[in-house]
Amino acid sequence: MKDVVILGIESSCDETAAAVVRNGRQVLSSVVNSQIEIHKEYGGVVPEIASRNHVRNIDCVVKAALDEAGVTPFDLDGIAVTYGAGLVGALLVGVSFAKSLSQATGVPLIKVNHIEGHICANYITHPELEPPFVCLLASGGHTAVVMVESYTDYSVLKTTIDDACGEAFDKVARTLGLPYPGGVWVDKLAREGKNTADFKSAVMKDGNFSYSGLKTGVINYVHNMSQKGLEINKNDVAKSFTMAAVKGLVDEAADTAAASVKKLCVAGGVGANSYLREYAAEICAKKGVALFLPELKYCGDNAAMIAAQGYFLMRENKDIADFSLNACPTLTLKTK
Repeated sequence: MKDVVILGIESSCDETAAAVVRNGRQVLSSVVNSQIEIHKEYGGVVPEIASRNHVRNIDCVVKAALDEAGVTPFDLDGIAVTYGAGLVGALLVGVSFAKSLSQATGVPLIKVNHIEGHICANYITHPELEPPFVCLLASGGHTAVVMVESYTDYSVLKTTIDDACGEAFDKVARTLGLPYPGGVWVDKLAREGKNTADFKSAVMKDGNFSYSGLKTGVINYVHNMSQKGLEINKNDVAKSFTMAAVKGLVDEAADTAAASVKKLCVAGGVGANSYLREYAAEICAKKGVALFLPELKYCGDNAAMIAAQGYFLMRENKDIADFSLNACPTLTLKTK
């Protein structure tokens, strides 16, 4: 059977990324140009600045990925690009570049949902993994428990009704005066902290999630301590928040997997959180659920996961795009 080589392009937020992946699982190259240092000054991603830097970087990043993989554009079987969800200006840079490259080479263009891409990061780390499985999706923009029925079919079982888990981490980090990106710093502090504050779990009675109240609880706690002139133990606040944000989320996903397919995957930037990974391993072992965690470098935004999903879509002749493809910033996870 002929190998299928896909170029992935990712520019949904502040990472300009390109990767070449063979048969959806073997990474031949993965190049990520991060803008963290640029946006750190502002305490978060500035969309216009992100878009401008994507324009500056994308040509060099794609060339580096092709060179590292030892292929030319004409050796490719498909060009997969993130077309949503994300920042509209940032997405347009990647989509426009991918369309131009496809038109110049005649290589098919594949439109990829960024959320599905995160799920596919697990196929790279675990080449033996096959659907069906339950996936805990936790990122800056999305939080859900998903049944992955096939390589391209999904059912959302539980989801957040307001904010995403990763967004809550960033907000709490700002409340504590921590640098950007906040989630990393909250994780570092939490490792040295204790669960001393009684923050309400993000899990609601119906099993869905709400992070708005949890964020407000942390903000009020810090404000009240400051008003009383009391010292705030940032390590303990970080630990207490992390447990309230993550524990119930993992429990819901593990329970769903235990009652069905006995396989649980984690996807998204919050999947790099050390407490989430440790607690997921502990609870899955107790419930007899096989746990699959992506490598840390594939938890955040990258193009290898986009190329992987592009392969599975192309194999099923799905989401092959023409040159009218546009960015879709509010794209959600497709379900059957």
